Amino acid sequence: MDSIQFGSLEKVSMKKKCSIAIVLNNSWYGYNFRLNLAKKLKQNGYNVYFVAPFDKKYSKLLSKDFNFIDINIDAKGINPIKDIKTIIALYKILKKYEINIALNFTIKPNIYSSIAAGIQNIHSISNITGLGTIFINNSLVTSIAKLMYKVALKYNHTVFFQNEDDTELFLSNKLVDREKVDLLPGSGVDLDKFKPVAKNDNEDFVFLLVARLLRDKGIIEYIEAIKILKKKYTNIRYQILGNVGVENKTAITKQELNEWIENGIIEYLGITDSVEKVISQADCVVLPSYREGTPRSLLEACAMQKPVIATNVPGCKNVVEDGVNGYLCEAKNIDDLTLKMEKMINLSKEERVKMGKAGRNKILNEFDEKIVIKKYIEKIENICQK
Repeated sequence: MDSIQFGSLEKVSMKKKCSIAIVLNNSWYGYNFRLNLAKKLKQNGYNVYFVAPFDKKYSKLLSKDFNFIDINIDAKGINPIKDIKTIIALYKILKKYEINIALNFTIKPNIYSSIAAGIQNIHSISNITGLGTIFINNSLVTSIAKLMYKVALKYNHTVFFQNEDDTELFLSNKLVDREKVDLLPGSGVDLDKFKPVAKNDNEDFVFLLVARLLRDKGIIEYIEAIKILKKKYTNIRYQILGNVGVENKTAITKQELNEWIENGIIEYLGITDSVEKVISQADCVVLPSYREGTPRSLLEACAMQKPVIATNVPGCKNVVEDGVNGYLCEAKNIDDLTLKMEKMINLSKEERVKMGKAGRNKILNEFDEKIVIKKYIEKIENICQK
């Protein structure tokens, strides 16, 4: 009995000595998507740091319960001098705070934090949450990004992917070693937060798109489909929730958005930390994206028993079973998107409820956030026990 107790104490002591840095390109992402992972790690005895650019809101929220370290990361820029400075800053942070494991999220942390950690023989785990614009449109920047991934991911203990298409793309391009690869069901969903809420039947039918306002998210196709549907249906509302004016070459401008609002095409809801309240008042969530990792907006909508419409592309097709919990349409095809939206409008309430329940069951079985956190804990414990 004494030996068992001693072993247990030794394990707890080991965890407390193990410091983990969650490295991200913005604090909002950390607070909204990685908070429960951080809480579980802290609960398990690990010393947890968030490393991200400081902002006035989310950094302060994170620093209430965790160590927070400010770093300057130019998320979308391609200035090599700035990026070298970022690598040096990450190197110094990981060394100063005696970090044992770096958990990297989003493109630049995946690359630069992996390099900074690898140089010091610090273990790192990267999460390829999606390939972004640079992989959708082949260019010189795409070639550079691939080369940098190839260099950086060699340092990783594990590289998590969120769908098999992205995994195979990296493997076929020899960007990552197969033995380091593992698959996650997206970022997972907090099923206690995102749960079914009844919507008033007397209200108008509402379509909702939740995404950053980028052309690659299919925003233009959504707008054009709405214009067609408005000529035929008068009792339908069309909404967009998400950040406008983001730093991205495919970003929708504020001027474009204002024109859509002034012409009565869409209702723009801005941004919120309570996305579940907005989803609860929608009848169908739409995402006509060109490519995704595993889109959180679809996971959250399905978790709340909302039928969904999305494109038949990597990431989206992992969540949507055509005709079961929603509809799939062809990417960049306005007519097909319009057809599927009209099809959703004309379903009976019972048929939409059935789709919603199928979506909730899929999330329960495949995309529960607990599955994601459990995989991280297993990898981290494996590293710390070595």
